Amino acid sequence: MSRHVAIVTDSTAYLPLRTMERHGITSVPLTVVLGDRALDEGTEISTRSLAQALQKRRPVTTSRPSPQVFAETYRKVAESGASGIVSLHLSAELSGTHDAAVVAAREAPVPVRVVDTGMVAMALGFCAVAAAEAAETGGTVDEAVTAADKRAAGTSAYFYVDTLDYLRRGGRIGAAQALFGSALAVKPLLQLEGGRIEPLEKVRTASKAIARLEEIAVDRAGGAQVDIAVHHLAAPDRASALAERLRTRVPGLAELHVSEVGAVIGAHTGPGLLGVVVSAR
Repeated sequence: MSRHVAIVTDSTAYLPLRTMERHGITSVPLTVVLGDRALDEGTEISTRSLAQALQKRRPVTTSRPSPQVFAETYRKVAESGASGIVSLHLSAELSGTHDAAVVAAREAPVPVRVVDTGMVAMALGFCAVAAAEAAETGGTVDEAVTAADKRAAGTSAYFYVDTLDYLRRGGRIGAAQALFGSALAVKPLLQLEGGRIEPLEKVRTASKAIARLEEIAVDRAGGAQVDIAVHHLAAPDRASALAERLRTRVPGLAELHVSEVGAVIGAHTGPGLLGVVVSAR
């Protein structure tokens, strides 16, 4: 049995399945509570079901994985031959997932480094891939963590939402609530800053907001070699059109991913979400 450093992340990384399989990355699901049913993200609830529930204003909440789920994951990964584990998770400012992983890591059969990336969605996914690539070349746990930290430092996430209602309801809006208040005509642009959702700009129409989101992403990419992810919820045409424009406008584009976010992030942003992650290699 070969010994190696294994990478664990969570379902909010929204990594393509082929990428996870290629790099041997293990994902731990968060839970979406729809009415009285607790469902694992990625396997037990579709984004279409979530969008329909939100549009009908049915109660939707989310929950972190339990320490027991992490403990079982670490045990299985260790049994597969891992000599150490790097466990990378969404921002601790947004979820208790990191804390649950820390509890489980104390009793794991091999050393586990739990990392609060301060990221979410493919901003987290790119960090997990960077750590996996370091491990694949024989890197230690420390080297894999360093690779993830470096990738996080060069990654930015921006997003547009049709309404702030879902973020406000879920308590994820922070300072943005004070900035935008009840200005219903405003279409907000937000960013991930310091692991929190913070206001970026306010624009008067959806079309102008999306055009501005594109400009921000192009400016952030500059002339560097970057990977980009375009996320959406129930807005595939918007996402595809934005991705194609970015493909022609970003000279250093290496990889471009387009994907619908899962139910956990979707529950807090609502249908119409359009997000862009720009990550320097």
